[in-house]
Amino acid sequence: MTKELKNKIIAVCNQKIAQKGTHVGLSFYAFFANKNDNPELLMEAATWWILTQKLDHFEKAVKIKELVQDL
Repeated sequence: MTKELKNKIIAVCNQKIAQKGTHVGLSFYAFFANKNDNPELLMEAATWWILTQKLDHFEKAVKIKELVQDL
């Protein structure tokens, strides 16, 4: 995982947890705008989420943050 994606995931998780609490769930789409302005980064996130980690569509932000920090 690139440092850019790792930093983006951690920042978004922190923001969502601060806004909605520790039970907030996310999909990998939460790390991107509604328009596909960085398809390579989106595919990197999707590959990590779906193929590498085999995560469900929605997962707790705290879980995602912990997985990424352990990389």
